[in-house]
Amino acid sequence: MKKYILSRLVQLIPILFGITFLTFGMMQFAADDAVDVIYEQGGASEEVKAAKRAELGLDKPFLVQYLNWLKGMAVGDMGRSFISGKLVFETFAEKLPATFELMTVSILLTIFIATPLGILAAVNQNKFLDYVIRIFSFIGNSMPNFFVGLLLIYFLALKLNLLPIIGQNIVMPALTLTIAMGAKYTRQIRAVVLEELEKPYVLGAKSRGIKNFTILTKSVLRSTLIMIITLLALSMGSLLGGTAIVETIFMWDGVGKMAVDAILMRDYPIIQAYVAWMAIIYVLINLAADLLYYRLDPRVRYGEGSGKF
Repeated sequence: MKKYILSRLVQLIPILFGITFLTFGMMQFAADDAVDVIYEQGGASEEVKAAKRAELGLDKPFLVQYLNWLKGMAVGDMGRSFISGKLVFETFAEKLPATFELMTVSILLTIFIATPLGILAAVNQNKFLDYVIRIFSFIGNSMPNFFVGLLLIYFLALKLNLLPIIGQNIVMPALTLTIAMGAKYTRQIRAVVLEELEKPYVLGAKSRGIKNFTILTKSVLRSTLIMIITLLALSMGSLLGGTAIVETIFMWDGVGKMAVDAILMRDYPIIQAYVAWMAIIYVLINLAADLLYYRLDPRVRYGEGSGKF
């Protein structure tokens, strides 16, 4: 187990190198930089812009800039924002709790909605309720987050006047993320429950007169829980990316909106910090999911001797 955790953490190092290097390189292809954005309205001379680039270190070659950034990261210094002048770590730390709050609420809503719907669809296979759930899950899974967000704004805010369009109200951004994730999870849970219900131990339990509800709650739901954890781990990448769009639409003050603003302003230190930290968080979340999977599924523990864990 310890060797497995250590190997996963060691794998994080080349991932960080690769992601940050590619991100740093892509930023060099932009037609303008932070200095152009800062002086966009001021009509500053080229001499003034050149001096500002020298101050920010943008006049140095690409590899020198990247190595300087790596040196700073190695000692915990993420630099300062080109636009605000604030320390990048402080800015990121201020925004991260809002994003985690949004993610947590969305995940909990998804589990509480998708789990019973998936089980209901499986238990009522090829019946009216199953068809209704499958149709709505297909529609929800087909719509991108930004479109769902716009629909919620139109109906819940503009037409029904139930919720504010923007501001620190978590309901609409959380619902936006939940609809797409919940639709995907409902279909997956339905498939797993159907597969589990056909297994010999379930058929044997039914033949002994054990109630269907007991079989579902004692055995089938355990297998479903393992699958949900796996799905959550696989969804974290898309969820972290999706929050950026949703946070921007609803003006939710998290790291996603911060990253979008930084891209528009060419604020390279903020962008690099976002990419690096999201990569770290993604790997750690997947590691936690693997460990939970290891605890919940005896088949994984039995394979410990093979070197997987």
